Amino acid sequence: MPTAERCRAAVLGSPIGHSLSPVLHRTAYAALGLEAWSYGRFEVDEAALPGFVGELDQSWAGLSLTMPLKRAIIPLLDEISATAASVEAVNTVVFREDGRRVGDNTDIPGMIAALGERGVDKVESAAILGAGATASSALAALARICSGPVTTYVRSEARAEEMRGWGERLGVEVRTADWERAAEAFAAPLVIATTPAGTTDALATAVPDRVGTLFDVLYDPWPTALAAAWSDRGGKVVGGLDLLVHQAVLQVEQMTGVPKAPLAAMRAAGEQALAER
Repeated sequence: MPTAERCRAAVLGSPIGHSLSPVLHRTAYAALGLEAWSYGRFEVDEAALPGFVGELDQSWAGLSLTMPLKRAIIPLLDEISATAASVEAVNTVVFREDGRRVGDNTDIPGMIAALGERGVDKVESAAILGAGATASSALAALARICSGPVTTYVRSEARAEEMRGWGERLGVEVRTADWERAAEAFAAPLVIATTPAGTTDALATAVPDRVGTLFDVLYDPWPTALAAAWSDRGGKVVGGLDLLVHQAVLQVEQMTGVPKAPLAAMRAAGEQALAER
């Protein structure tokens, strides 16, 4: 467990102004009685990352990393977990008492927990919209809960090849299809949308009358057009806030060494912060 002096943490990324992480972590600190703890937010890009990390003193307990830093941080660490190594992406850094910097990826177990909370713990097949860093984390999560093929819908052959490579690495049967056929994804029992805001809006009118589960990793704006259409059809929807809260719970526990971070309180704080925007 970090010492009383080691009680600072923050989220880094670019852009970072929209991040809800400070709200979630500070809510957890208050509920856990960690009055000395603080959690900040810093605009840091890939070029500035080494200098920022190098200047951190012994008061720092951990960092949260968002885009574009999840891979850029890896060369600056002493060790990364098997989960982070599986997708070559780190979103959590914990500073150990012996000075080591240890990286982990809480997005993957966060996705699994968010789906499990909604009763989705096993599927026979799935589809992924997109092929970025979040898509590789989604594929890693599916490696644990999907017994059959995963079809990814992408815009280029280079992206398709990359996703097939991740599938081979993760032990998942990955099939690829052109983005123009993305509406075909809706026949899958689980669809994970990993694309930037607005990308899937045009697909909302193609949502069929009978659908399974949609996991849309966006949380602002919410609901997305796709999530709203899915819900209107009676489908189950898991949102980006669900993922953000579950992965933040794991971060808080790792950084503070205190178990049972307050999931419900953190979710309520996140919902309130979004409602106020």
